[in-house]
Amino acid sequence: MASSSHNTFDGSNNDNFDQYFDQQFDQYFDQIVDQTFDNLSIHNGVQEEKRKKRKKRVYIERNREEGDVRLWNDYFSETPTYPHNLFRRRFRMNKSLFTRIVDRLSNEVQFFRENRDALGRQSLSPLQKCTAAIRVLAYGNAADAVDEYLRLGETTTRSCLENFVEGIINLFGDEYLRRPTLADLQRLLDIGEYQGFPGMIGSIDCMHWEWKNCPTAWKGQYSRGSGKPTIVLEAVASYDLWIWHAFFGPPGTLNDINVLDRSPVFDDIINGQAPQVTYTVNGRECHMAYYLTDGIYPRWATFIQSIPIPQGPKAVLFAQHQEAARKDVERAFGVLQARFAIIKNPALFWDKVKIGKIMRACIILHNMIVEDERDGYTQFDVSEFQQAEDNGSSHVDLA
Repeated sequence: MASSSHNTFDGSNNDNFDQYFDQQFDQYFDQIVDQTFDNLSIHNGVQEEKRKKRKKRVYIERNREEGDVRLWNDYFSETPTYPHNLFRRRFRMNKSLFTRIVDRLSNEVQFFRENRDALGRQSLSPLQKCTAAIRVLAYGNAADAVDEYLRLGETTTRSCLENFVEGIINLFGDEYLRRPTLADLQRLLDIGEYQGFPGMIGSIDCMHWEWKNCPTAWKGQYSRGSGKPTIVLEAVASYDLWIWHAFFGPPGTLNDINVLDRSPVFDDIINGQAPQVTYTVNGRECHMAYYLTDGIYPRWATFIQSIPIPQGPKAVLFAQHQEAARKDVERAFGVLQARFAIIKNPALFWDKVKIGKIMRACIILHNMIVEDERDGYTQFDVSEFQQAEDNGSSHVDLA
C-alpha cells in the first residue's frame, strides 16, 4: 500500500511540473518574440528616419540657353566678339572646318541632335557639346572646367567628349586616317626625290603617352625607365605633317623593334597588295619604297637609317640630309601634342579603349587641320610636280 501511494504522488508531481514548464516556456517565448519585434520596429524606424534625412541630389539651374547665346555671340555671329585668330587659337582649327564638323555630327549622330526635354525646354546645342569636347581635347583640362562658360556639368562634358571622339572616328576616320592613294603616293615620291631621297614616302617613329590611372596590376607591364606607365604610338608622317599610319596600344616597356613586330604597317607588302613603285638611284632601278628611321630599326629594304659616325664629306652630307628629313615624324608628334594638350598631359581615363579612341580622334582632327592649312606653311608647290610628272624618276604603277 505504501508503495502504491508513493507512485501516485510521483505522477501528480510530474504533471504539475510539465504544466509549470510549458507555462514558463510560453511566457519566455512570447517575451523573446515581442522583444525581437520591438527591436526590428525600432531599427526600421531609424532606417526610415535616416532615409528621410538623406540628402537628395542637388539640382543646379545652369541656364544652358544663356551659355548657348553667349557662345554664339562670342564666336559664330556675323559680328563676333573674338576675331578669327583667337578662334583658331582656342579651337585649334579654322571656323569653317569646325562648323563642318558640327554639321556632320548634328545630322548623323543622335547625341548631338538638338531636341526638347519633358518640360519643353531646348536641350544643349550641338555647338555647346562640340565646343566642350574640343576645349577638353585642346587644353587637357578637367571635365568641369567648361561649366562656368558653356553651362555644362562634369558628367555631361565627359559624355560629350566620348560621343565626340566616336563620331569623329566613325564619320571621318576612313577619309583622314587611311593608306595613301595612288595620287598621294606619287606626290610623296616626287617630294622625296626633290629632297634627295628617291623612293622615300615618309618617316616612322614611336612616342609615349603617360597613363596616370593605369591599373596597379598592369603598372609593371607598362612602366619602363621613368617608372611611369606609358602607352606607345607608332606613326608614319610625311613632309606636310600628315600622319598616314597610327598604331596605338602597345605597353611602354616595348621598344621600337618590339612595337614594329606587332604593327600592321607592312601588312600590304606581306599580302602582296602594296602598289608597285619605280625609281632610280645611281642608275639602278628599284621597286621598294622606304621610310626614314633612326638607328634602332632593323636594316631592312624598307628602312633607311642615318650614318652614326660619318667619315668623309659624302657620309657627312648624307647623314645631315637624312636626319633633317627624318625629323618630319618628330615634328608631327610635337604639333600633335601642342594642338591637343590632352595627349601631352598624363591620361586620366581608366579604360584603355577610351584612351585609344581619344588618340585616334586627335590624329584624325590633326590630319583634317593639315589638309585645311598645309598650303599656307609647306615649302613645296605640289602643282609643279603635277605639271611635270615625267621629269622625275619616281613613278607609281597605276595599272
